[in-house]
Order: sequence, then C-alpha cells, then structure tokens
Amino acid sequence: MTEPPPAAPTVTHEGILRRQSTRESAARTYARSLPIVPVRARGLTIEGADGRRYLDCLSGAGTLALGHNHPVVLEAIRKVLDSGAPLHVLDLATPVEDAFTTELFATLPPRFARHARVRFCGPAGTDAVGAALELVRAATGRTGLLSFTGADHGTSTGALAFTDDGEEEGAIRLPYPYDYRCPFGTGGERGGELAARWTEGLLDDLGSGVRAPAGMILEPVQSEGGVIPAPDTWLRRMRGITADRSIPLIADEVQTGVGRTGTFWAVEHSGITPDVMVMSQAIGGSLPLAVIVYHEDLDSGRRGAHESAVQGNQLAMAAGAATLAHVRENRLADRAATLGARMLARLQGLAADHPCVAEVRGRGLMIGVELVAPAAGDPAPPDPALAAAVQQECLNRGLIVGLGGRERAVVRLLPPLTLTDEQSVAVLDRFADALAAAERSALRRKESGPSN
Repeated sequence: MTEPPPAAPTVTHEGILRRQSTRESAARTYARSLPIVPVRARGLTIEGADGRRYLDCLSGAGTLALGHNHPVVLEAIRKVLDSGAPLHVLDLATPVEDAFTTELFATLPPRFARHARVRFCGPAGTDAVGAALELVRAATGRTGLLSFTGADHGTSTGALAFTDDGEEEGAIRLPYPYDYRCPFGTGGERGGELAARWTEGLLDDLGSGVRAPAGMILEPVQSEGGVIPAPDTWLRRMRGITADRSIPLIADEVQTGVGRTGTFWAVEHSGITPDVMVMSQAIGGSLPLAVIVYHEDLDSGRRGAHESAVQGNQLAMAAGAATLAHVRENRLADRAATLGARMLARLQGLAADHPCVAEVRGRGLMIGVELVAPAAGDPAPPDPALAAAVQQECLNRGLIVGLGGRERAVVRLLPPLTLTDEQSVAVLDRFADALAAAERSALRRKESGPSN
C-alpha cells in the first residue's frame, strides 16, 4: 500500500504552533515573538518547518558559541554515546568530567585558576547563581547581598531576589553605570565614579542601615538588561571596595563567558579576579550545564550544598569541553573582538540616520541597539513597540534577534563566534532594512492619527 504524501510544510508549521499555544504555559517568552518551528540547523542558519531559512543572531541567548550543530560538538557527543559510558552519574568522577574540568581550568585567568575549586550545580544558570549565593552566605555567616539595577541573574526564587524587579529582605540594589540613562545624570567615567562612591558610602555609613553583606553579584556586561558593558575602571573599583571589606565578589558570566565579549571571560577586560564566577549557557556546548568556580577559601565542604540529581550530565560535559577547547585553540575570542568592533561601527553609523536609535553599545559579539521615542526628552523614553516592530521586520527578512533592556526596547544581537565576514554583512544589511521599515511604519501610524 502506498504511503500518503506528507502534510504540506505550512500545515505542519501552523499546527505545531497552534498546539503549542493551547498546551503550553502562558509564560512562554521567545515563542511569542518568534513564531517559527525549527526543524534543522547548522552554524548561523535555522530552517523552519515552513521551509524558510533564518540567520540566527540570538544563538540560544548566547548558549551556542559555535552556532548550531558544530562538527566538533557533534563528534564529542557521538564519542560518548558510542563508548557505552554512563550518561547520568550524579557527582561521581568520570573521564568525561575530568576532561571538562581540565579544559575549563585551562581557560581561566591564571591567577584565579591557581586557587580555584569547581562545583557542578545543575542544568541552568539560575541554579549556579543560587549555588553562588548559598556559598558566600555559608562562608561569611552573613545574609545580606548586593546587586545592581538592571540585573538579570535567573528565574529561580533565590536568583529572582537579585534580579532587577525582585525583592528579598537584605537584598540591596546599587546603581549600575549606564551612560545613556545614568542615574546621576553624567554618564562616562564620572557616572561610574559616582556609582562607586555611592556604594562606598552605603557600606561605610553606620547610619545607612546596611549591615556587612555576604557578597556582591554583578554582570560584567548586563545582557538581558540591555547590553550595558560595565566600565573597566568601575569594575576595578568594585573589586577594591569588596576586597577591602572582605565581601566576596561574584561575577555572573552566564551570558558573557566563553569568548562572547572578546576575551574568554568578560572579567579579563578589567583584569579583576573575582571570588566566584557563575558559568552556564555556552559552557555546555549547546546542552544544559551550569557550574560555579570559586576561591578555595570559600569551600565550606558542606555536604549536599545546592545538590542536583542532574549535575552529572556527561553529554553536556563532553560537548562543553569540545566547545571550550575549540574557542581557545582557534582564538575565537579575539575574532569576536575584531568582528564585533566592525559591526558596532557600522551600527553606530546607522544611528546618525535614525533618530530612534539612542545608543549602540556592546562588547565583542554581544551588541545592543537601544530604541527610543526621540522627540520626548533627553534621555528619551524607551520605545518597546518600535523594538518589537524591528524584531518582527527582522524575522520577515529571515533574521532572528532578541529584545531586552528597559521595557524590552533594546534589540540584541548575539551571533555565534563562528560568524564569517560575509555573514556579518548579511546580518547588518537585513537589520538596517528592518529598522528602516519599522521606522516608516511607525511614522505612517503617527501621521494618520488614532484609528476611529
């Protein structure tokens, strides 16, 4: 009997999306703004069930350092599968885990690596953030923690307390340097200096009501917060302030690590050595993996601390070790710095012709374009509707980008580190075209006035 022909791609595509909308949680985020059904992917390119091809400049929110299905990652996974090795081992030692840890330590800043310990926390960055907070609390015997406005450290209960809109008793939110929306109205080095003085005053003033905290957590570049790089001088001040007061400093490198910002770890731009580094996303080579690496003096040895039944993911460790080695051996962080600077320069050139572009910023291949309502003040208010329109226009042109920042008005570009020169030009051409189209549509709506 002859098999019936497969359903038309558009039917499959639309049916899957419809079933997702009726079966899955309303908490979906990316699926709402990116209604595609990926069925195949390689490098920068995704093919959808509808037959369309897309250039993926979101890269799993930075997870895919080498893009989709890179050969070295696939080979590492196949090797483990073909070996008959166990895939789930809790926290038992294995050759795969040993190889991953060895490669991870080879990438760390030498001064940090000499006294480092690693803890496997679970599948997600938010698990690692929770483990880091638990670690410094246990080591110091204190409870309060310092974080920063605009921060995003995950979605677990503990991590949410130190994300920008979270709340917890003892959680203190400090000003993060942000040139365009400087809390002190100055921007630049002066803004960073005032932010540092604010922190010092809060910690040293006996009348501030702030007790000695268990730690400080910061992102060297706030990614979800709008791609805001911390000034190197400010980061050095934070390291000095915390070291002088015996406050452990936690660097959240979940999105910034593994070459993304133009150095292997983003803290290397400033030369600081944190007490704890939180790592996830790209370290699993596209599979879920999260660890913290920290100074040995913080190691309490308390059994079961932030234990997870899935912390021994052997496939993720194998894929991660292959990714770390490939990025290190092929100097892809240097490549990200060079190509990222070139892309930033072209995008900054766009700003001169588009008043809705308030600022283009970033480091390496972590780039943000902040969109605003230009006639409404200085700094102008964010324009999330325009950002969403740009994202949609990009999708219409086969380009996947993300959103973040204040009211999700920052378009984020996080292409894989394997991006070629030709691909970067194609990405920017499509983005420029999408920006112009979204701007024209917004202008037409404004000129036509409110609909009746």
